[in-house]
Amino acid sequence: MPSRLWIGGVLLVLSLSVQTASAGPQEDVAAAGQKWATVFAENNPDTMLPFYAKDAVLWGTLSPTIRSDPAALKAYFVGAFQALPKATVKFGDQLIRVYGNTAVNSGITRSLTPRTEKPNRFWPATASPM
Repeated sequence: MPSRLWIGGVLLVLSLSVQTASAGPQEDVAAAGQKWATVFAENNPDTMLPFYAKDAVLWGTLSPTIRSDPAALKAYFVGAFQALPKATVKFGDQLIRVYGNTAVNSGITRSLTPRTEKPNRFWPATASPM
């Protein structure tokens, strides 16, 4: 019986001393980008819009103009998915910088369609709620 209590005590101490691995802000930003790419592959403009703030600014790869309101962003994705059906995005090198509740992620993506692969630069800024 004393050995069971001793083993139980050791296990309790070990369980309290093990720190849970948690992602840091940079990993959170990278994961958000990966989630964006996963949703992008669904080719559905409506599922893309929640990734953007109401006052977001987007100058998309296929756009000759900057888009700065939800209707314009949706129109961009409608056109992009029509022009590049079944397109996917894969992230390459990323440089993620975190400044308080705002992060900037700069790097390169590859836009993939069944017939082409095209590199693109990106630099989204992300803010978390205060």
